[in-house]
Amino acid sequence: MEQLSYGAFSADLHQRQGGERVPLQVSIEVTRRCPLECLHCYNNLPMGDMEARQRELSKEEHFRMLDELVEMGCFWILYTGGEIFARKDFLEIYTYAKKKGFLITLFTNGTIINEQIADYLAEWPPFAIEVTLYGRTRETYEALTAIPGSYDRCLRGIGLLKQRGLPLKLKTVATSINKHEILAMRQFAEEELGVEFKADGQINPRIDCSQSPLAVRLTPEEVVALDMQDPKVASEYRKLAARDFGNPPNLSTVDTVYICGGGFNSFAVNAYGEVGICVISQQETFSIRGAGIKLVWEESLRQLRDRKRTRVTKCVECRIQSLCAMCPANGELENGDRESPVAFLCNVAHLRAASIGAEIPAHGECEFCAGGSEYEALLESARRISNKEIDVESWVGPQHILPILNNSSTAAGGCGSCGNH
Repeated sequence: MEQLSYGAFSADLHQRQGGERVPLQVSIEVTRRCPLECLHCYNNLPMGDMEARQRELSKEEHFRMLDELVEMGCFWILYTGGEIFARKDFLEIYTYAKKKGFLITLFTNGTIINEQIADYLAEWPPFAIEVTLYGRTRETYEALTAIPGSYDRCLRGIGLLKQRGLPLKLKTVATSINKHEILAMRQFAEEELGVEFKADGQINPRIDCSQSPLAVRLTPEEVVALDMQDPKVASEYRKLAARDFGNPPNLSTVDTVYICGGGFNSFAVNAYGEVGICVISQQETFSIRGAGIKLVWEESLRQLRDRKRTRVTKCVECRIQSLCAMCPANGELENGDRESPVAFLCNVAHLRAASIGAEIPAHGECEFCAGGSEYEALLESARRISNKEIDVESWVGPQHILPILNNSSTAAGGCGSCGNH
């Protein structure tokens, strides 16, 4: 399940579904434990975290949940983590889902995949397997994952899946640590392996309220320069902007906080059996233990999805929502408030628009629009990107990588969801 822009996805969704709510797709987080300690990750926990392991849904609870999901009309499942193969019983859960007829996508870092797992997946193939590659060299990969030997284990896992002809895709999270190897990773995926590749600069604070992942986030200028370096991506943003300008602002047509698919045709279940709008929104979740997933979907999650906006922000009349990753979950994580615009995302969206030559109509007090405090700096960034002064191909890695306490909830900032964990 690809992450679509908030505005574009919601507009298509309402037109397609005609108001009917059916949970067609569900993201299931089987664990937050992971063998890697990635500096950018929003939810990873150590493999040996016994408290987390004991809180996780049991295999039997997963089976019951899958039974309910079939009855509710779901047919797409994304299994994610943490690292899904950190659970020794994951293949049993996966097989049960396969036998139920679900179309399944697996998100993994590939480091735990061995011949036995690869052989099993070849016998019971998923719809797709997406492996995250964090660098094209051992030095860069392990600078981000903080685990010696993880690069070689990842490449081995990728090789085992590729050898068996499984539906493999590679992706990466673009950070200040690996940005200089994005093009090399793309070349490796597309030219050497012949598989699809995507890079995403979206990094969120941790769901335990730590802002530490933001220490390795690219600048808005770097995010957009990376976008514009790929002609296909730049062309897609032009199409999205043209569609936005041809329609009323999506947010102005509704009065609810949420207009995405969450709670409408999708939802997420975390490792501890708590249902939320999506995997990164943990401020308000509802346990399925005892209640069952259908009751939570029909009552608690519906009430959350229908919650009304409390105020009008600059996002409501914005005409470039399809260029922006802003959504209530991002506001929740970065500002502790679902309705509070995230300045970083607003900056990126306006810079994308400026870089493709789109004129943005006024939409309230926006510092990135004409007359705003950041407008001139934004135009200068757009000029540097358009003139190729920001040369993605010449990027080099950081000379010194400082340690970051990634799992500390005492870092600056707060997501407002600490009470749930």
